[in-house]
Amino acid sequence: MNIMHVDADRVRQQILSILNAWEMASDLAQVAADIMVETDLLGVDSHGVSMLMMYEEMRNAGMLSLQARPTVVRDRGCTALLDGGASLGHPVSSMAMNLAIDKALLHGVGIVGVRNSHHFGAAGLYARMASARGVIGMVTTATRGISLVPPRASVPVLGTNPLAFAAPAGRNRPFVLDMSTTTVAANKVKVYHLNDKTMPAGWVVDRSGQVVRDPHVGMDYVFKQPDGGLTPLGGSLELGSHKGYGLAMMVHILAGTLMGGSFSPIRNRTQKQGDPDNIGHFFMAIDPRAFRDEDEFERDLDAVIDTMHATTAANPDEPVLVAGDPEAMTHEKRMREGIPIPETLDAHIRDICSRSGAAYLLQQS
Repeated sequence: MNIMHVDADRVRQQILSILNAWEMASDLAQVAADIMVETDLLGVDSHGVSMLMMYEEMRNAGMLSLQARPTVVRDRGCTALLDGGASLGHPVSSMAMNLAIDKALLHGVGIVGVRNSHHFGAAGLYARMASARGVIGMVTTATRGISLVPPRASVPVLGTNPLAFAAPAGRNRPFVLDMSTTTVAANKVKVYHLNDKTMPAGWVVDRSGQVVRDPHVGMDYVFKQPDGGLTPLGGSLELGSHKGYGLAMMVHILAGTLMGGSFSPIRNRTQKQGDPDNIGHFFMAIDPRAFRDEDEFERDLDAVIDTMHATTAANPDEPVLVAGDPEAMTHEKRMREGIPIPETLDAHIRDICSRSGAAYLLQQS
């Protein structure tokens, strides 16, 4: 399959062209585009520009209110609750994470929830906002889709329900963990589908629990079929994956139930045409100085990271990495070489531009 590499700023302008054609408020569109491009630069191809297809479907179904602005519903000291107005989740999530950071710097901890939102991209982008400002960040979100098959089940019930955590170091890069509570994010299957690439075993199972490796068949199980789907974290439907299943439930309790967000199986039975998804998000920030003297936390975390990096490698050509290292290396490479856009994704973007009246900008004429 042909893959072109596109400069990050050109990808950003392409996203903005489409969001503007959809009449999203210009400042909010800028926030969304910046976050989507940064996601692609970090190598999380499942949550960046490739999401435009899903956003178009949601917009056409009347589920997105792109002109809506985030609002503060409650503000009580170190906590707050925001309403996303049924728009894309990127702007309200950026606002929520920064508000949580502000509160942490004032009170030691800040927790901000979001209700009435939609897909917000990669959770790790918001956790990184915290570490960039010198605090610890944790982010979780409920999800729109139902794709996780619980242990002993044959049908999916939960979503991928991601969790992200970032902590600032001193000399080293921040520690950044960004993970789904399924073995892999649902949109990762879409990336393999777009690239016509065989999936690893253990990502997707059919209705009888058998492994599915064909990405096109996997797309049907994850996005279309009423049974089969993604395995819980752990890569199987055996008892060992109960912890991944429990973690997925914990994430929904924090981001969905606590914030007044919907639970997908219930929402899908009651949702009327054009109703928003009411996705909930959870953002927490902790100032290390609430517990340690200035710079002590960062020095100790440097020692931890240094120890991990110094661990004897099984293969000298592949040194031991710490969470956040692979994404940082990908970011450096893609800033030099561009963001990879497979021809199938390029064709989808061309079609979106044609339907919306947006300028197609990925390739220079």
